[in-house]
Amino acid sequence: MATSQQVEVDGRELKLTNLDKVLYPEAGFSKGEVVDYYAKVAPAIVPHLAGRAVTLRRFPEGVDDTDAAFFEKRCPKHRPEWVQTARVLAGPHAGYIDYCVCEDRATLVWMAQLAAIELHPSLSLGSKHEQPTVLAFDLDPGPPAEVLDCGRVALRLRELMGHVGLESFVKTSGSKGLQLYVPLNTKTTYEETRPFAQALAQLLAKQTPDEVIAKMGKKTLRKGKVFIDWYQNNERKTTIAVYSLRARERPTVSTPVTWDELERAVERKDADSLVFEAADVLKRVEKHGDLFAPVLELKQKLPEL
Repeated sequence: MATSQQVEVDGRELKLTNLDKVLYPEAGFSKGEVVDYYAKVAPAIVPHLAGRAVTLRRFPEGVDDTDAAFFEKRCPKHRPEWVQTARVLAGPHAGYIDYCVCEDRATLVWMAQLAAIELHPSLSLGSKHEQPTVLAFDLDPGPPAEVLDCGRVALRLRELMGHVGLESFVKTSGSKGLQLYVPLNTKTTYEETRPFAQALAQLLAKQTPDEVIAKMGKKTLRKGKVFIDWYQNNERKTTIAVYSLRARERPTVSTPVTWDELERAVERKDADSLVFEAADVLKRVEKHGDLFAPVLELKQKLPEL
C-alpha cells in the first residue's frame, strides 16, 4: 500500500498519509488497515455515532506510545468543511466545545486518517445533550476477575431488567470487560437514568459483595471483583462506541454479542469466544448485520424507583 494517496470517499476528497505506518506493533497492523477497517464497518458504526458529540482518542505513534496519545474533544480546526460539529457544554470550567460529529463514511475515514483509533461518543444526541438515549453499565473486572465474571454479572443485570420489563443488549468493551446498554429513546434525563443505574448496581453489590463492587474508589478494593460503573450515565462522560477499535496489543473491537453467545461462553468458560479483532467483526457484520441496531430504535421508559 502506498504511504500516502488522494482518495474519494462517497464524493468527498481526502488525502491519506503514512498508510504503511504500523500502529499495532505486536499485530503488525498498519494505519492503512485501520482506515480500511473503518471504511468497511461504516454502515454498522455510523448510525451509532450520527448526531453525537464524539471524543477522539488519537495514537499518532501507535498504541504502544501512550505518551504521544491524547484525547481530543475539540474538533480540529483543520477539519474539512463538510465535517459536522456539535456545540456542547463540556463542563463549568471548559465551557462550550465544538465536538466532531460523524455523519458519514467520509468523516469516519477522515477520523481514521488522524489515527483516531478509539471513538468515544456521548450517550446523548448533540441537539439534546441533557437527554440520554440509553442507560449504560460498564462492567470492569479487577484481576484476577476477568471477562467471564463480567458475563455472569451482565446476565444478572439482564435478569433484573427483565423483571421491570426492560430489554437490554450487551457488547464487549474490546478491552477487558463488557458493557450493557438499555435503549430508551424516550424523553428522560441523566437525573433519572443515573440513580436508576446506581440502585441496580448497588443491589447486585449488596447481594454478592465478594463478586461485585459498585463504588468508585481505590483500585485495590476491586481486586477479584467486577466493578459496575454506573457513573457513565453522565452528560460529561463518553463511552467507547460499538464497533470502535481499541488501543490494545492487538486490533480488538468493541463488539455486540447475543445473550445466547454470552451464556454459552460463561457455561463453557470460554473467554476467547468474547474477543474479536477487526477482521472477525467484519465477518460478523456480514453474517448477522448490526446486532446493536435495536439500541437506536427501541423505545422504553424506566420504571420509577
